[in-house]
Amino acid sequence: MARPERGTAVTGSSVVPAPMYPHGGLGRHAKLPPRERLRVLLIEDDDADAFLVGELLAETDAGIDLLIANSLNTARPQIPEVDCVLLDLGLPDAQGLDGLRQVLNMSTGAAVCVLTGRSDEHLGIGAVADGAQDYLVKGQVDGVLLARSLRYAVERKRADENTRRLREVELRQAESARLERGLLPQPLTDTDLVKVHTFYRPGRHEALIGGDFYDVVQTTPDRIDLIVGDVCGHGVEEAALGVELRVAWRALVLARVPDEQVLPALEQVLMSERSAREIFATVATVRLDLAGNRATVRLAGHPPPLLLAAGRVVPVPAPHGLLLGVRPRPPVAYDLRFDTEDWSLLMYTDGLIEGRVGAGDERLDVPGLSELVADPRARRVALPALPGWLVEQAEERNGGPLSDDVAMLLVSRGEGR
Repeated sequence: MARPERGTAVTGSSVVPAPMYPHGGLGRHAKLPPRERLRVLLIEDDDADAFLVGELLAETDAGIDLLIANSLNTARPQIPEVDCVLLDLGLPDAQGLDGLRQVLNMSTGAAVCVLTGRSDEHLGIGAVADGAQDYLVKGQVDGVLLARSLRYAVERKRADENTRRLREVELRQAESARLERGLLPQPLTDTDLVKVHTFYRPGRHEALIGGDFYDVVQTTPDRIDLIVGDVCGHGVEEAALGVELRVAWRALVLARVPDEQVLPALEQVLMSERSAREIFATVATVRLDLAGNRATVRLAGHPPPLLLAAGRVVPVPAPHGLLLGVRPRPPVAYDLRFDTEDWSLLMYTDGLIEGRVGAGDERLDVPGLSELVADPRARRVALPALPGWLVEQAEERNGGPLSDDVAMLLVSRGEGR
């Protein structure tokens, strides 16, 4: 059925001009704001009852545009376009509550009221229990009550929809909190030789966290392993995959799997657990040898850690390596020797460096982050607060919040710089 022009009514498949049938007083409130008018679809096979409904609404000047269909089949195309459906429970192609259930399945955004006869009032109560907003008994309503019932039904439907959306948001937030606890564990360390400071801030993606993760595990008095990683994408699946990768990495490290085999094994987990072949991950790992004052750095498509030492800030020149999940190849290890007992390593995800700098398309990137860390103002910031300060500075240059998640690990020895 084609959508009727404003100022017309539909009876079955025919269009009746408004002067013959004013359906809800359209002509008397032609300037009523559209958002205050209601489009109501009456599904009624009895022409006399349909005419009566139209006359009742016309008498009240209720600002309701009434469309009429004489069967569920002819009403089907118009249901998505109306605010409310007024349904007779005795149609030729749909009887009783079965017809109501069909309409409810088609009218996810519209309120539904049912019309019943005097002898079928118990069906009206059952209809409300099945999801209708209200029921009306034929012959027991006047125009004012009918118009009021239709408007109340629409408002109840909107309130129900708002409650449902609020509940969905609450469930997403609760799910995000559970995933965040998995992504952001407590460092498993027991040493006074180094201090580890962690940081995580979700991006602005409908309160859902993404796949950024980190972990810290000490397996001997002189050995500490660290990882920072990022699963591409934002949402529950990516966050869950990030949790799996973090837990798998911790298990591999605690099991004393040889260093060069950890990331290949992690890649196997990624490839077996991801929901699509296009999903990949980037990671940076560091194994600290505290006795030797050295570290082994491996990068798989991840930005390099920054080394803070002797008043300088430089990116660790480790080979960039391939993304995990693209073409399996073990990352090349880079041996880093510290020349002083006072140093820090800053590990981070790319959400920190992908913010814009100024009005153009230039990004902060690794050189820009290095300049921020080397800024004299940064030296006045205590190390535990440095990650948060860096995010604030990145957001200031970006002109607003960073869109991607940001995870950081800052591990320090001695004075830390």
